[in-house]
Amino acid sequence: MLDAARDLLLGGACVGCAAPGRALCRACHATLHPCPAPAWPSPAPAGLTAPWAASAYAGTVRAMILAHKERGVLALADPLGELLAAAVDAALGDLLGPASSSASLLLVPVPSRPATVRQRGHDPTANLVAAAARRLSATGLAARSVPLLRARRGVADQSGLDAAARRANLAGAFRLHPTALRALARRREPVRVVVCDDVLTTGATAAEAQRAVRSVGLPALAVVAVAATRRRTPGAGTGSG
Repeated sequence: MLDAARDLLLGGACVGCAAPGRALCRACHATLHPCPAPAWPSPAPAGLTAPWAASAYAGTVRAMILAHKERGVLALADPLGELLAAAVDAALGDLLGPASSSASLLLVPVPSRPATVRQRGHDPTANLVAAAARRLSATGLAARSVPLLRARRGVADQSGLDAAARRANLAGAFRLHPTALRALARRREPVRVVVCDDVLTTGATAAEAQRAVRSVGLPALAVVAVAATRRRTPGAGTGSG
């Protein structure tokens, strides 16, 4: 409600149709029909686990991701989280089946570079992953967003890099956040880990995030994103970043 009022006062417009008002008008929101599916890149990085995405990186979804990430349109975190939650739910259903589990679901955001977060004034991936965790929790899943990873210094911007360059750039790029890891250890509970990002591209980022969490005995069940780029072969293998 506050976001909508702010958009009206400041002259906001829908990212989908440019109608004045809220960042995503009701009509455009109603057209968001997530179609979660495996989203393997081709070629897939070695060791990449099951990758899923809710949508193609195109149209209104692409506009939402860019506006949220680059322009700080924070009102879009909730609808983006809604899409991510749908993809997480579909991945769990496919990978685990109907069997119930007492394990908590940890959604681990792929971290942005500290300099990028400072420049943007917010962490877009953390925002939408937190929104997805809230939505999944509302359905009865014991889900929460846990910022286990931090980006090391020296990682370059991925824009414009091909798959091989991304893999080289991201080697050893992430480290575990000690405070978050200690807090998780103190809970002494079984967990299932899902690595989350906004966009899946070559898979290099997701593969490195998986490696980091696996290094402390937390293998990722899946990699899930809001959207995936089109450069992929169905049934082959995906990743983020």
